[in-house]
Amino acid sequence: MKNILILLLVIALFLPFSALAVCPICTVAVAGGVGLSRWLGIDDVISGIWIGGLVISLALWFLSWLDKKNIKFKFRSLLILALFYSITIFPLYQMKLIGHSCNNLWGQDKLLIGIIFGSLILSMGAWAHNLLKKRNNNRAYFPFQKVIIPILFLVCASIIFYFITKC
Repeated sequence: MKNILILLLVIALFLPFSALAVCPICTVAVAGGVGLSRWLGIDDVISGIWIGGLVISLALWFLSWLDKKNIKFKFRSLLILALFYSITIFPLYQMKLIGHSCNNLWGQDKLLIGIIFGSLILSMGAWAHNLLKKRNNNRAYFPFQKVIIPILFLVCASIIFYFITKC
């Protein structure tokens, strides 16, 4: 199972993210979700989903900012994603929030599983928004669709993992 999770993370790092820019409102909403879930004492896998969504959201937002400033360099997306994951995961590991032996799901750390799934889920939500927009002559179907679709994906994933981890 560990190898599958690592493979999913590596595949996610090589996906083209340039067309999936996420807006600042979405980033703030994801950050609020992280804080709320930790404050409420929600399971770490669910907190991890929101942390993973936040990491992707912030990285895509930063990549979009670099595009506006016309700052380009080799392996830019990969390096930025690696940087954002590092500055997120390393402190969690240092504070012993990741790697605790009693905090596992499927033999892996719950927070790390959540971060991986959250990253993939938010990316899928941004992709779904872009697909819907493309099908509607490059226009959103409803106001704030760019925010609502990715957040809805994260909420659905949180509900699913709530029932998976509920014992």
